Amino acid sequence: MMASYPPVQSVTRSFAVLKELNRRKVTTVHDLHVATGLPKPTVVRLLETLIDAGYVSGDRRQGGYQVTSLVTSLSSGFHGDHLVVEAGRAWALLLTRRFVWPFSIAVLDKDCVVVRYSTVPDSPISPFHATINMRLSLVSRALGRAYLAFCPDSERKLLLKMLKTSTAPEDAMARYPKQFATVIKTIREQGFSERDPMVEPKNSCNIAVPIMQDKRVLGTLCTTYFKSAMTRKEAIDLFVEPLQIAAAHIAEDVDRLQSVPLVEDDLTSKTG
Repeated sequence: MMASYPPVQSVTRSFAVLKELNRRKVTTVHDLHVATGLPKPTVVRLLETLIDAGYVSGDRRQGGYQVTSLVTSLSSGFHGDHLVVEAGRAWALLLTRRFVWPFSIAVLDKDCVVVRYSTVPDSPISPFHATINMRLSLVSRALGRAYLAFCPDSERKLLLKMLKTSTAPEDAMARYPKQFATVIKTIREQGFSERDPMVEPKNSCNIAVPIMQDKRVLGTLCTTYFKSAMTRKEAIDLFVEPLQIAAAHIAEDVDRLQSVPLVEDDLTSKTG
């Protein structure tokens, strides 16, 4: 729908600043200036406004700014999570309690995947502060590759056709079909995907698996670990099987959740 009025710049800029603040534990004016492209005086004014509204606090001891608990109220009205996310929360949390490392669930969004749940807040050794709503490449990121490799052939062809015209650096390999086909084949054969080693951050790695329902990919599940903590082989031996087991359980729980409305309808018709 066409907007009746032009966007209010101060509002869009405020949300841009708030979004970046939410990605880090502590953020400086310089960090926000680089991330948003806004002039530093503008960043300072927006920070002061957000502090006055109660969504941000300035921490001089840590040398920056951080969001307050009030930001959680901004998502309290959202109830649009995919069933795979609803079904997967408990399993992701169980994995983090067992292994300590963070686990994430992502779903497809056009030509990428978006992280819709993460146990980063529950992991004391997470490489990241926040990952919710991060958009990740289907070509170079583990969560995206797990989707692209295991989705139906017809869907993969369509996605690759879209990605071939992408100008994003992380999608560059999609412009080399033969080379990328080898990557997809390897992922399918081994049953899991990993982040392209040339993509930042290079001090950590991911292992991801698809959450399958019949031949359809509902979402993807992954963990993140530091390279300094274990070798690739150690990580594969430790994580792949538990990830695959959890993904299978999540798919079963999705089936169960999908069947609930049918039971309710049946009961209604019988007691009608």
